[in-house]
Amino acid sequence: MPELSQKTKRLISDYRFWYETKRPGEEVPTIHVDEVASKVASFYEKIRGVIDYRGEHLLRKTAIERKLKRRLLLNRLQSNNAFSDEKSSAQTIAEPLVYELIQGGHFPNDTIEESKIKEIEKVLDKYIFILKDSPQPSNGKKSKAHFSNWILDIAACEIEDILSPPSKEEALINYMTDLVLERITVKEEIGMTREEIETQTYIAVQQALFNLDSALITYNLLKKWYPNWPDLPREGLKQITEKIHSIKEKTEKAFIHPFSEKFYKICERYDTPYLILNDIISENPMTAEEQISQPENLESLIKKAYQERVKTLKSKLGRAAIYSTISIFLTNILSLLAVEIPFTKYVTGQFNFLAVGVDILGPTFLMFFLVASIHPPEKKNLGQVVLETVKIVYESERKPVYMIKPPKKRGFISRILIFVLYLTSFCLSFGLIIYGLHKANFPFLSYIIFVVFISLIAFTGVKIRGRAKELKVTAEKGTFSGFLLDLLSLPLLGMGKWLSVRWKKYNVMAVFFSALIDMPFQVFVEFFENLRAFLVEKKEEIH
Repeated sequence: MPELSQKTKRLISDYRFWYETKRPGEEVPTIHVDEVASKVASFYEKIRGVIDYRGEHLLRKTAIERKLKRRLLLNRLQSNNAFSDEKSSAQTIAEPLVYELIQGGHFPNDTIEESKIKEIEKVLDKYIFILKDSPQPSNGKKSKAHFSNWILDIAACEIEDILSPPSKEEALINYMTDLVLERITVKEEIGMTREEIETQTYIAVQQALFNLDSALITYNLLKKWYPNWPDLPREGLKQITEKIHSIKEKTEKAFIHPFSEKFYKICERYDTPYLILNDIISENPMTAEEQISQPENLESLIKKAYQERVKTLKSKLGRAAIYSTISIFLTNILSLLAVEIPFTKYVTGQFNFLAVGVDILGPTFLMFFLVASIHPPEKKNLGQVVLETVKIVYESERKPVYMIKPPKKRGFISRILIFVLYLTSFCLSFGLIIYGLHKANFPFLSYIIFVVFISLIAFTGVKIRGRAKELKVTAEKGTFSGFLLDLLSLPLLGMGKWLSVRWKKYNVMAVFFSALIDMPFQVFVEFFENLRAFLVEKKEEIH
């Protein structure tokens, strides 16, 4: 009978630790917020989450980022001096920030220990110190703003880490990283160091398993490179602060490594067994070792967990498509009201209802088509999932090899021909769109708005389709029709990718809500909670 690997036993042990921490312990003071005020705030947060949608798994972290930046900005405006006293800033921000997060439904009521506020104060002290005492960036104000956002995004990750420790997810990430590193082989001519290979594998595993964003991965990298990062002593903090810009540069270079996509492709293809194993062990970590020690029992558990994943995958992707479309749709509406309609009415003197309808509905129908055409994995995929899961769970002398090779060298003529072909496909794909809009007598501004939003939707839709492959282990077969579709769609997707980076920074609806609604709404919620507390006190006095 095959024996469980030591790494699998350690994973089960880590899951047991996670399971034990979830159980109710001794009674400790927890944070309570008013339920009525919480319902109001939670409703607003759901709307806000859709407007600035980045994925269900990132909603809470995104909310922490937004609220932290708003409270820091308010604190700076009130003091008229940026971070004049980091200690007082941290104390002023920590408690209301935690209360606001619980009110918004991002953490359950009466579960967060009051002692967590002191921990968050300490975290804020650290990041405010880095912002205040770090050397000035060499590239001026724009670089300073970028650096400030980078630091506060990492701070938001650490705050979430404190309020909801992801110990189970970290255990699975480390487990997969260790096993992939055992199997991965990088050709010598690539010239990668061992540190680079480990970093690229670690990044790719996090992207493949949980689709983590750059801020969360950066935070995890910092913890890996500096093990005492969550609890830096004052002297260590000063040393980190002095070289923080070089640390930032190192992390950013890791994300744009020339072979990062090759590492991701391997991890994305083989992540299914790890996700299935996660589901099996999570159900009951205390008996998991006994259950999966028998191959026959393990196989039936794999099939059960796989079928459950297949059931939930379609609905999860559907929600992602709806929320992403609504987010882009609302900004599309805003751009029509603020730019296109006034332009066509007062500059060109023409108003085309058909153009407005196509601008709004065209990208929406494209997203519907991209998600509706997602197919479940083939039947033979399950057999491959069982085989790959068995390979990682048990000790085995024969281990598969994942090869990272340099791209095939192309001659000068080949490069020219490929460039010409890509340029032709670029002109053809955008040319057909513009030709169709011209034939329909659309105003010129509609060309720009339609192309922008159709590119964003196409890129977002393809990314969602990519997440549908999380259960696929079998290699996809290429077809000639698929080749032609790729050739025509790649320029559109390339533009969509470029625009999506700017979209996260300059989402007009998100900026509008942050500037004009977020702060007044929070003041209203806090007033409402105080009013409720006052009424309860007065009611108690009557009896």
